[in-house]
Amino acid sequence: MSDGCRLAATIWLPEDAGQDPVPAILEYLPYRKNDDRARNDAITHRYFAGHGYAAVRVDLRGSGDSDGVLLDEYLPQEQQDALEVLSWIAAQPWCTGSVGMMGYSWGGFNSLQVAALSPPELKAIITVYSTDDRYADDVHYMGGCVVGNEMLEWASTMLAYNARPPDPANVGDRWREMWLERLEGSPPFVETWLAHQRRDAYWKQGSVCEDYGSITCPVYAVGGWADGYTNAVPRLLEGLSVPRKGLIGGWPHGSMADPKPGPAIGFLQEFLRWWDYWLKGIDTGIMDEPMLRVWMQESTTPSANPVARPGRWVAEPSWPSPNTATRTYWLNRGTLDERPAAERQLDFRGSQATGLYAGMWCPGGEPGEFPGNQQVEDGRSLTFTSAPLEEPVEILGFPEVTLAVSVDRPNALLAVRLCDVAPTGASLLVSRGLLNLTHRESHEHPTPLEPGKRYIVTVRLNAIANVLPVGHQWRVAVSPTYWPHAWPSPQPVTLRVFAGKDSWLSLPQRQPRPKEKALAPFEEPEGAEPPEIDVIRAPSRTWEIHQDIVEGRYQLLTNYDSGAQLLRANGIEYESVYGETYTIVEDDPLSAHARCQRAIKIGRGDWRTRIETDSTMTANLESFIVTNVVEAFEGNTRVFTRTSTHVIPRDLV
Repeated sequence: MSDGCRLAATIWLPEDAGQDPVPAILEYLPYRKNDDRARNDAITHRYFAGHGYAAVRVDLRGSGDSDGVLLDEYLPQEQQDALEVLSWIAAQPWCTGSVGMMGYSWGGFNSLQVAALSPPELKAIITVYSTDDRYADDVHYMGGCVVGNEMLEWASTMLAYNARPPDPANVGDRWREMWLERLEGSPPFVETWLAHQRRDAYWKQGSVCEDYGSITCPVYAVGGWADGYTNAVPRLLEGLSVPRKGLIGGWPHGSMADPKPGPAIGFLQEFLRWWDYWLKGIDTGIMDEPMLRVWMQESTTPSANPVARPGRWVAEPSWPSPNTATRTYWLNRGTLDERPAAERQLDFRGSQATGLYAGMWCPGGEPGEFPGNQQVEDGRSLTFTSAPLEEPVEILGFPEVTLAVSVDRPNALLAVRLCDVAPTGASLLVSRGLLNLTHRESHEHPTPLEPGKRYIVTVRLNAIANVLPVGHQWRVAVSPTYWPHAWPSPQPVTLRVFAGKDSWLSLPQRQPRPKEKALAPFEEPEGAEPPEIDVIRAPSRTWEIHQDIVEGRYQLLTNYDSGAQLLRANGIEYESVYGETYTIVEDDPLSAHARCQRAIKIGRGDWRTRIETDSTMTANLESFIVTNVVEAFEGNTRVFTRTSTHVIPRDLV
């Protein structure tokens, strides 16, 4: 870099690229190309190199074998470094000067952010499982609510990730100096995230929705209905003016090679069609196809471990689609009806245990992370259920629930779920949304509630494609609690819903298109041969809910042992174990307690390192309290330890 910092890269090249230059594809991540992500990187980038591209995988500043310290997500420094990387790639003798950028999750974010800077070398991007709005759709806040099972969880993960050492085989004897620089210099990200509870300039930086017009290259946006970032795909299609495409399957925030739930498709072949069109000028037909293609999900038995989700591929030539129209159901006394009834006041005191069966906000594909049967959650919520359908109803887009409400506290939230209720009574989550009621008018300028005052608010639920079959029923479930998805309001809340003319559900009903039956199928999954790995310890996962009936205490406990493996190509052994506990006591929202523990081992031969972190988060009436412990070991010797406690005032959260 221009400031002397050196970034580490792995580059896969076609054998003749030195004599016959090729376009390049950049993926730019903090996730360690030489161990943690080595297998996925090889599958992807060897495939692209085998089809005539220079595939370049770069570790961000402060990660992997790169110099420096990683101070936060998506900083301007990260984006400026990317501009220099793109310029360097384009100037290499094996490159034609045309570069594409892609990535899933973090790499999807920075692909959008770098595209918004309009570097001349960047000709197109693919963004997978990312967002255009860092405040509205990420692991920190949803609807102005703190995401209780992601805010600390992801911050603690990055705390452990940032404490990992570089590889002495690549950086030499200075590895220990670089390691100590990271350990001492990388802060717990959660402290910064909690310091910005409103949608301020911190979140606007890196949110391309602030100016869609700044993106001047073609964009392919990919999402999954089980993922936490799908809302960005329709927003990007609507907001951008450049050539663009969208693809949404039933996928979680996990492996693209074998996603569960499926359907599995040939992602790499699809992406290759995009790159060939925009980087090589080959007419692959991809831009003659519909702008948006989605997996229309069909009803199924709820499961916390879904392997597949039945459905079919549908398509829209443009977005927003002229093929959808609003269908309205009014929330009457316990029912959803096509007409409003006389107004009724329905009072409901939220249970702090509501949300324990909600799964993760952003499932990665592991058992237990998905919302199972919602009957328990429905029983802890105020529900409104339609009559059984006499004909199928297909929806595509953002459902919305408008409610006339009042509460007895100046600070309260709403959790709203849309469910598919089968004739058996099983309740399948279709979509959900959160709203911090102090943010009812603005995420930038929240205002306290006046207890007892009536407000009309709208909660936009997550975008979804879903078919409700004949005999099934729509259900709207409302609660002022949703732990641990939403960090609870400071005091117990009694919610009053004014059922009748001022409370309704709006569904984006879609008409099936006969031409969809002729859509070309996706190819079967394909990729380059992965590097050889020896499994030392197999992965395992547990997900448990414990209830102390006497004390009224609930605990959600998860443990993920990713196993241990030896990467034969470089001899690296890598293993990690994660554990999380979310605790709350009925009628006591201030009892909410989150704890995340991480242990990572990296070694080769006599070189052995271990990272251990322990992060906790609690709150009182006035503040959040977060404590982070980091310990680093070389062999059995502890070389670093730090414990920090930070108190952050609550800002109408």
